[in-house]
Amino acid sequence: MESLDWNLVFERFAYETGTRFYPGGRQSQVPTPPDEGRSPKPDDESENVSISTKFGPNANLHCHPPDLLLSSSDSVRFYVHSDIVLGASNNGFRFLVPTSAPKLQKRSISVPEHSSILGLILHMVYGISCSPYVPPLDVLSEAIDRLALYGLHAHCLIQTGTPFYASILAHVPFSPMDVYILAAKHRLHELAVSASSHLISFSLSKITDRMAEEMGPEYLRKLFFLHLGRSSALKELLLEPPRLHAVNHFCSRTDQRSLTRAWALASAYLAWDARADVSAGFLEATLNPLVKDISCEQCRQSLHERIKNLLDRWAEVKCTI
Repeated sequence: MESLDWNLVFERFAYETGTRFYPGGRQSQVPTPPDEGRSPKPDDESENVSISTKFGPNANLHCHPPDLLLSSSDSVRFYVHSDIVLGASNNGFRFLVPTSAPKLQKRSISVPEHSSILGLILHMVYGISCSPYVPPLDVLSEAIDRLALYGLHAHCLIQTGTPFYASILAHVPFSPMDVYILAAKHRLHELAVSASSHLISFSLSKITDRMAEEMGPEYLRKLFFLHLGRSSALKELLLEPPRLHAVNHFCSRTDQRSLTRAWALASAYLAWDARADVSAGFLEATLNPLVKDISCEQCRQSLHERIKNLLDRWAEVKCTI
């Protein structure tokens, strides 16, 4: 019987499973997002380790080659630049990196973070996008929560226009309250403003003690004032009735007062439950039926103008904190 060529067998296995095989070492499965991308250690090492695909030894992230090696708790290696890491941190990156970092050696500085968290922290430090990994919001939030431990400031690293800001902003339509709490907790005001526009339909009664504590009194007050301010503005806009016209043979002052009373009833109905998220369509659907009972053309025109003015002014009412 013809003997098997085991090298061909292993190569075939690697091709079908996406696993890289190295003689004398272990197999290293290339992970998929949202974990930090990894690649195996060079062949001159006796044992396989994982290396960050974004922060590899040959990554073109700086004009100089990396001079610092960080190793996560799950043994993923990150090749970075000491001047960038130390320049962003005010405590030597949790006092792990000496101020005069030695040249890169085979040993590494151990960082007590999972690679998914450490990778995101380094993305923020370098100001590069993490969008290829599509990290979920809870992982983004955990990475931001860890910044202070490493002497990093969220309001400095996550500014409007930065790639990481855009990554968080993408979660606003789906989790506006979670983004608002995250932004409030770390004083990311512009991000909180963006999230607040999606919270005008959020029932304030659903805010739990934990949510209130995390966002803090200042941003809790801002959110309440947003809702109360819009509700008050709508009530005020509804107060003014349609404009009266000069009395003529077809429409007396009494007839015009009937329109005023009808407007008062309709506006009272709207004001009774004046929510912050009342839509222009709902206002139109409530007020337009008043026209069918009016025979005077001037009164009808006055009512149409009043509804249009109401909708225009309602659209101008502030909808963010």
